Amino acid sequence: MSKYDIIIIGSGLGGLECGAILSKEGYNVCVLEKNELFGGCFQTYRRKGHLLDTGIHYIGSLDEGQVMNQFFRYVGIMDHLKVRKLDENAFDKIFYKNRVYDYAMGYERFTDTLCQSFPHEKENLRQYTTLLKEVGNLISVDNLKKGIISTEGMKFFNTSAAGMIDKITTNPDLQSVLAGSALLYGGLREHSNFYEHAMINNSYIQGAYRFIDGSMQVASEMINVIRTHGGTVLNNSEVTRIIVENNQVAGVEINHAERIESKYIISNVHPKQTLTLLDKTRCIKNAYISRINSLENTYGIFTLYLIMKEKSYPYLNQNLYLHGDNDVWYDKKVNMGYTTNCMISTQASSRNSDYADVISILTPMYIDELSAWQDTLPEQRGEDYKAFKMEKARQLLEFIKSHGIDFTDHIETMYTTTPLSYRDFTGTCDGSAYGIIKDYKCPQIGFVSTRTKLGNLFLTGQNLNVHGALGVTLTSIITCGELLGHEYLAKRIGHA
Repeated sequence: MSKYDIIIIGSGLGGLECGAILSKEGYNVCVLEKNELFGGCFQTYRRKGHLLDTGIHYIGSLDEGQVMNQFFRYVGIMDHLKVRKLDENAFDKIFYKNRVYDYAMGYERFTDTLCQSFPHEKENLRQYTTLLKEVGNLISVDNLKKGIISTEGMKFFNTSAAGMIDKITTNPDLQSVLAGSALLYGGLREHSNFYEHAMINNSYIQGAYRFIDGSMQVASEMINVIRTHGGTVLNNSEVTRIIVENNQVAGVEINHAERIESKYIISNVHPKQTLTLLDKTRCIKNAYISRINSLENTYGIFTLYLIMKEKSYPYLNQNLYLHGDNDVWYDKKVNMGYTTNCMISTQASSRNSDYADVISILTPMYIDELSAWQDTLPEQRGEDYKAFKMEKARQLLEFIKSHGIDFTDHIETMYTTTPLSYRDFTGTCDGSAYGIIKDYKCPQIGFVSTRTKLGNLFLTGQNLNVHGALGVTLTSIITCGELLGHEYLAKRIGHA
């Protein structure tokens, strides 16, 4: 029987980051992944010779001296990543009411660019960017150097994202433009908090990049780090039980058969799923289980992948956010079943930097739309499911066409994924793209601590703090800090 210092359940970004940090710092680590592919939302899969990214289409804070760059440098993978900086004059384009508005990199340029469309809003835009910076600076390389992972931002978690934007400017068009990329964080007018909005937008305004030839390279490089430091990473190894003995976790059972033991366990899967795996124990109170089970998840994503005819459509070095109605915030009651917004992202390829090989189109979708196939497995959902997806793809292409963008003559073939694909291949509850909703009205309810009442069971991943590469990285550092000491780890990363 194998024995490790630490078992990590799930090879999404959070699990691999914890594995890389802890193996680098001397622990004997084992990461277990139930699927064939590692990487969670960083998975890249191959179709007809083309690489298709699952969930990460661009990443922020990657310039020298910024947090993601610094963390990747500490782990030792930054110089191995193939990345391309997005267009500094317009890394995102927001299509709204038949006009296009550019998000530019760097705060002065961001403000000046939007002022061309909103000349009387300069002071309000300055106020907005000041607030973004204030939130962004809660996590900084300077803080890490001082031994601080993150400074307190609770007031921003308690503030509505839509409400704060509406307070900054009374111009309804500018309000919508500033919320135009809300798809990035599962934005909901009634729930989303300003911390999430600001942390994510600040990150991209600082330095937005795409991965060349797929985001999977991050997962692959993290796995190399873990293995180089003597760690183990296994796929097709589903944890079917977390074993509890004497009020401590003792190890896990894999595939209902093999037992592996460890001193500590870190779960990177949804807290709700973690609890279903856990042996019954009086340490975990029913009230905690009820709270976790009652938490609502964000919507999922329907993705349409267009494989383009060779050298037929130009590569776009920015992302496009298209909005079809007057409200850029997605509303389940009003919008479910209809295409009201989407994001278009061209994947960067080393084969050809001038033309698009693959274009990904993402639009919100709740798993409720897929109830007919809820109990099915991949490749076994039947013809009705395929027809449903094709109709959804057709609607999406029509929606895009209504914005003056017509891909029709350039498409060689198409692939689609739904929240069911997310559920089955990335292990997310309800196929949610961004995990547990952090509602500004009562954010404490949505927060899940990295510690549990079992002293040697820890949690990590997008459900705990903020999702996205930056949010998950922050949470990974906090989780590992429970074992290594927060100040020690912060300084190690800050001075890397």
